[in-house]
Amino acid sequence: MFVGAVQQYKLFIDGKWEQADQTMEVIDKFTLKPFAAIAKARRQHVTAAVQSAHAALKTPFSPFERYKVLSKVAQLLQEHREDFANTLVLEVGKPIRESLGEVDRAIQTLIISAEEAKRIHGEGVPVEAAAGSEKRIAFTMRVPVGVIAAITPFNVPLNLVCHKICPAIAAGNSVILKPSDLTPIVSLKLAELFSEAGLPSGRLQVVTGDGPEIGTWLLDNEQVRMFSFTGSLRVGQLIRQKAGIRKVALELGNNSATIVHKDCNMDQAVEMVAVKSFNNSGQVCISVQRVFVHEDIKAEFARRLKERTEQFVVGNPHDKQTDIGPMISLKEAERVEGWVQEAVDQGASLISGGKRDGALYYPTILTDIKPEMKVCRQEVFGPVVSIDTYQEIDEVIHKVNDSEYGLQAGLFTNDLAFAMKAAKEIEVGGLIINDASAYRVDHMPYGGVKNSGTGKEGPSYAIEEMTEEKLIVINL
Repeated sequence: MFVGAVQQYKLFIDGKWEQADQTMEVIDKFTLKPFAAIAKARRQHVTAAVQSAHAALKTPFSPFERYKVLSKVAQLLQEHREDFANTLVLEVGKPIRESLGEVDRAIQTLIISAEEAKRIHGEGVPVEAAAGSEKRIAFTMRVPVGVIAAITPFNVPLNLVCHKICPAIAAGNSVILKPSDLTPIVSLKLAELFSEAGLPSGRLQVVTGDGPEIGTWLLDNEQVRMFSFTGSLRVGQLIRQKAGIRKVALELGNNSATIVHKDCNMDQAVEMVAVKSFNNSGQVCISVQRVFVHEDIKAEFARRLKERTEQFVVGNPHDKQTDIGPMISLKEAERVEGWVQEAVDQGASLISGGKRDGALYYPTILTDIKPEMKVCRQEVFGPVVSIDTYQEIDEVIHKVNDSEYGLQAGLFTNDLAFAMKAAKEIEVGGLIINDASAYRVDHMPYGGVKNSGTGKEGPSYAIEEMTEEKLIVINL
């Protein structure tokens, strides 16, 4: 699959490794030096991948066979856990402890998907209850969509890939995976494991290279019947426009809010907000970005959050003591630095952080913010959290909802009435009570409302998206 000092990775098409005439470098996010190179796919490669994926659908691949393959990949990933984690450290800049955690979650996603492959079912439909249909019986069955294009982001490049390709394979589809060109290596390594586990040729293709080009070629090909995309709102809107009547599942941006009410467990709230604001350098769609703290406890909460945040170790992601590594690129770290400085210029107070060292951006806390500031209105996607305040419950629910996004939110309170009111009125796909917005386990339904997207992830829920319901009626 690769040769030479700088590892050269090929495309994975029709169960074989194929070279291209151009390559792209993959950068070590801490040293900012290249450590690998990937093949840059051309249109003919994408066309061949789609054709192979479509042809593979004609060969039977039973639910039990899918279960065995996915289970075997989970086993192989466990055996290669350290290698995959070290690759994540290199290409994402994610600290080694967090990288090991991502591998462990990917293993769980594989196992859950394997089990779900055996549970796909329809239901009986009582058509005999209609006059004139007394001698008929009916039922539904779920059938694969066909060829699915999975387009994945840089921030969680192993587990989010598994959340797309594993349910798709479990449901009997073929998948063309386009990983981020910033973090493609774990996807190519994962394809190796699928091949070793006996996945039939054509059921998984991995094409690397220029994202907009490959995305356009996939959208142009009518044999691709569904697009599953995680990324920016702008690209998600483009995919939906060009996909036409084909199925689309979108997991887009967010500016996650968490409410800290005056009756909360303060120790719990401080710890959860600190950890879930800054893990993966804040580069997670559900990372805490906006914190609304009741005015009675704001001063204490801000003081304690500052103390906890300044305990994090920022630095080399290979070091087991490191909590926060570099951002995905120098450009992104500079962008976050600019947003924070702009907020300060507009009146925000910087109580911690605000420091950049190359691609490292130190965890940052702002107060005295205004809702129109970029750090509040847009998605920072960096290690920055802003603290606002409120007096009344209706007021804070309005503030949380004052966003074009609605993926997940958090709420710390012991008031059941408040919790249930928030559950009904906060406009998000998931409300996490007595934890921060960034809580996720891999079998739960995960997806947003408003501009945060459409459709759900989580293997059983993704399988619903990745299958069609077919009605069968028998006249006896």
